[in-house]
Amino acid sequence: MKTISGTNLEQAKSHNRRVVIEAIRTNGPLSRAAIARMTALTTQTVSNIVEELARSHLLIPMEAQKIARGQPIIPYTINPSGAYSIGLELGRQRAAGVLTDLSGTVCARIDRHVDRPGPTEAMPVFAAIVRDLQDAFSFDRDRLLGVGIALPGRYADGGVTSLSPLNLPGWQDFPVARELERLINLPVLVENDATAGAIGERLYGVARGLGSFVYLFLAGDGGIGAGMFLDGHLYKGSRANAGEIGHIIVEPHGRLCTCGKRGCLDRYVSPSVAYECLGIADAQELDPDDLDAMIAANSHGLETWLEQAAQPLRQTIDFLELAFDPQTIVLGGSAPTSLLTQLAARVEPLHIPVNPMEERKIPRLMVGATGKDTAILGAAALPIFSETNPQFDVLQKPIIHRAAQQAG
Repeated sequence: MKTISGTNLEQAKSHNRRVVIEAIRTNGPLSRAAIARMTALTTQTVSNIVEELARSHLLIPMEAQKIARGQPIIPYTINPSGAYSIGLELGRQRAAGVLTDLSGTVCARIDRHVDRPGPTEAMPVFAAIVRDLQDAFSFDRDRLLGVGIALPGRYADGGVTSLSPLNLPGWQDFPVARELERLINLPVLVENDATAGAIGERLYGVARGLGSFVYLFLAGDGGIGAGMFLDGHLYKGSRANAGEIGHIIVEPHGRLCTCGKRGCLDRYVSPSVAYECLGIADAQELDPDDLDAMIAANSHGLETWLEQAAQPLRQTIDFLELAFDPQTIVLGGSAPTSLLTQLAARVEPLHIPVNPMEERKIPRLMVGATGKDTAILGAAALPIFSETNPQFDVLQKPIIHRAAQQAG
């Protein structure tokens, strides 16, 4: 059973609130007493938090359960309609948005055609999609937590792009979050697609409830990146750019990469290389069913890619296991499901683990959420994750502040 510890410090009230939500989200309906046992919070603290969350409609009581002695217990569960969020995604030819509830169910969806948009064109389209999504589904707009955007590339503080996403013009150093917030008057969170995919996988997918895993995101339009959860919290690195594993060198003096190095993982495993082997041009502009049909019709091209991709990916998985000791590696992304499932099968058997005698309850490699909606659903998960996932850095701030005072 998944456990997570809280704290009774007054300054950590927000953290404790998230701890209670996380305990219920990962374990299912729980009584107040069960939450207290699971989180190491006092019974009174749990009772106060549950009452607050119930008043906010984030939790709802279930039917009372009779026990042998004493008062019946009332389990609480997550209320799907207690909160909503919007996810946005941008492609070379498409801008899309989804409205999801707290359970991740898509309540409304809008797609708009765009033509290689820069930010000047994309921001008004995004703003219109946000407004139209709110009109397309009847809900309490006060329960809308915010908007998430998943874009390929690296990011600085405040959702400022440091690489041009999808090789589209004008995005270098553009303050995505600030500019969209100005247009829609809602909080906006921006993440790279791999991190957004990892968050979605932890909230709703095969990594639900796992404390440590690495999510390998194979983007349908090209590269490979990673999102990482370590010891229960999202690891983003000192500059929020952890997970750029596509540029790990797996073949010294190998193929030239766009980053300037040779032999990078991207040049052997990424979907763009698969499409080269399959002779498919402009794969990101094809209908998913048509793309799957073209992949199935070219077994020779698929085999060529699998043959060159398997060993570099096997080597990378070995490195990730040795470096981070995750519970599992999840292979997912917006690349076609047929590519990911066959690649996952081809990398087996994996290299011998550090402790080969250990009995594992979770496979070392799992296929997670795949398909064209992976990134956008991950984007929609960003505001919900921000609101409900325990924020461990909250607990560290007083310590960091004291350390800084002492150093001064």
